[in-house]
Amino acid sequence: MRSSNPAQPFPANASGNARTASEIMARARGQRYYSWVLKILVWLAALLTAGVILLMVGYILVTGVPNLTLDLFAWTFTTDNQSMMPALVNTVVMTLLTLLIAVPIGVGAAIYMVEYAKRGNKLVKLVRLTAETLSGIPSIVYGLFGMMLFNIAFGWSYSMLAGICTLAIMILPLILRTTEEALISVPDSYREGSFGLGAGKLRTVFKVILPPAMPGVLSGIILAIGRIVGESAALIFTSGSGKDNLMLGKTGNFFADLFAPLFQSTRTLSVHMYNLMSEGLHMEEAQATAVVLLVLVIAINAGSAHLAKKLTANGQG
Repeated sequence: MRSSNPAQPFPANASGNARTASEIMARARGQRYYSWVLKILVWLAALLTAGVILLMVGYILVTGVPNLTLDLFAWTFTTDNQSMMPALVNTVVMTLLTLLIAVPIGVGAAIYMVEYAKRGNKLVKLVRLTAETLSGIPSIVYGLFGMMLFNIAFGWSYSMLAGICTLAIMILPLILRTTEEALISVPDSYREGSFGLGAGKLRTVFKVILPPAMPGVLSGIILAIGRIVGESAALIFTSGSGKDNLMLGKTGNFFADLFAPLFQSTRTLSVHMYNLMSEGLHMEEAQATAVVLLVLVIAINAGSAHLAKKLTANGQG
């Protein structure tokens, strides 16, 4: 029924609409306020993170670059020159050999878990739980385990091979989990399209699934490389802190001389820097070693990122 007052036919609805409009405007102003606050907080977090990284890198460069000398890159280590070149060669060789062991096992296990195992497989759940548990174990525990198994039980004593096997066990969960997540992120339509065109399981995995997942796989490998290069606790217990470099021996047997360093006590750059700083007598050499270690990690990361881009481009092409 219409109201008897023609000037205000619907007073209740009009006031209700006015209240609704004012509430919407107030809510919009509140959302803009919270949006600005969150934006400022995100910018502050980003600036703080970048500032910490720049401060750390700047400190290492400022304190270490003036201490770089040619004696630090001599091929033979002595107590006078404190050369880091043997440790640098050991770091590169140990990184490559560790990846040679861990990457095929980790990637292969991830491929089985995602592509071949049935959904809800108990073995997959057990492996995933074990990998997540091992990822949180401190590196010194890996060092003690490697010492008890490889150095004592296998009789390898302090050797590069014991350090390599320990590092391979340490980075295996990281490579396994990152590869698994990268494979899961590939859409199922890729698999269905490949099977629909008549491709087999193996061809689908290596030609269709792995190329788009390769950036994620390489991200895990990059993280693993960073952990290998910066590791010291596990290597002190397994490979020791020997000063032997990778020069060939003098036995006259090429193959014996070539693989002899695998059974010798060696030190990497991180262990070399730790020893110099713990002695307290060669702080300048330790600061210079930190610069070389930083440059090595940046170079490895840049090379891996470039390789990931090329593999992604080839996979899309």
